[in-house]
Amino acid sequence: MNQNNLIPDQTLVQKYLDGDDYALDVLITRHRNRLFTYIVMVVKCHSLAEDVLQDTFIKIIHSLKNGKYKDNGKFISWAVRIAHNLIIDHFRKEKHLNTISNDNCEADLFNCIQFSDKSIETEIINDRVIYEVSEIMNLLPKDQQEIIKLRHYYGLSFKEIAEQTNVSINTALGRMRYALINMRKIVDDKNIELTLCS
Repeated sequence: MNQNNLIPDQTLVQKYLDGDDYALDVLITRHRNRLFTYIVMVVKCHSLAEDVLQDTFIKIIHSLKNGKYKDNGKFISWAVRIAHNLIIDHFRKEKHLNTISNDNCEADLFNCIQFSDKSIETEIINDRVIYEVSEIMNLLPKDQQEIIKLRHYYGLSFKEIAEQTNVSINTALGRMRYALINMRKIVDDKNIELTLCS
């Protein structure tokens, strides 16, 4: 196992602030794929996502150097918030241009009338909520993750879930109840905002 994988994010942040540039390389390598996946999911354009990812890393470096990172949660959550804000800024700026070349993207998002500022921000916020819920779900025990996926992602009834997982209906219901309780606790503990926009 790579020894760098054992070093906590906060330790790497402190090492970087103490002058160890390699610590930042480890952080970026560790979280690059996850950040890129989130950005692509929102902007739906590979080349634009690459640009936003680079801007995100630049902003992360500046924020770290200016003491704007507080260890009140996971580094990746903080990094995703930075990417999220940069995406919103990008769409706001692009909306003010009359003509935009989107040669590298399949869909011309910016010149389509349905993409008003409000609808773009609404979609981004809702994508962010979906991402947060997925992240929270990953913190649950495996049996609770499974029941949420089967119920809410695949639309199975509790009877079908019980049959598929070889447990009683009461056990399936109990797991769902504990999953929801645990997710609410995580939301409260981490002070996460999960409000969808319509």
